[in-house]
Amino acid sequence: MIEIIPLDKTELVQRLLHIQHAAYRIEAELIGFDDIPGLRDTLSSLRDCGETFFGWFEGGGEGELAGAIAYRAEGRVVDIHRLVVDPAHFRKGIGEALVRHLFAAHAGCAFIVATGSANLPAKRLYRKLGFAEMRERQAAPGLWITEFERDG
Repeated sequence: MIEIIPLDKTELVQRLLHIQHAAYRIEAELIGFDDIPGLRDTLSSLRDCGETFFGWFEGGGEGELAGAIAYRAEGRVVDIHRLVVDPAHFRKGIGEALVRHLFAAHAGCAFIVATGSANLPAKRLYRKLGFAEMRERQAAPGLWITEFERDG
């Protein structure tokens, strides 16, 4: 079940932070870059990030948080900032379900997202969901980012 994650619920935000760190550690290994900003997040920085979070809860709203998506919407553009899934729940379609939920919640909007260029699983997912690769840029020495867009 997908529900909004209230950032004032400390226990839930701690679980979110745990999932985010675990997921980004795997991405760091995939892309060969261990300074991903999400790995430095704290409870305070998550609460203050200005993003809206939806979570996937195994077994319903009282179940275990297994993944999350975070975004900012400005006008008719939705910028996906985070898509994280607990590694114990990989390959269950949670990431795809979260993105599709965002599409439904913001029907008619354009969507943008970026991921490490060497993160092939994420790139496959975004292509599968109708995103087009727009450009690749160097975000830091040794770190290449691929930017995607999808029309609403």
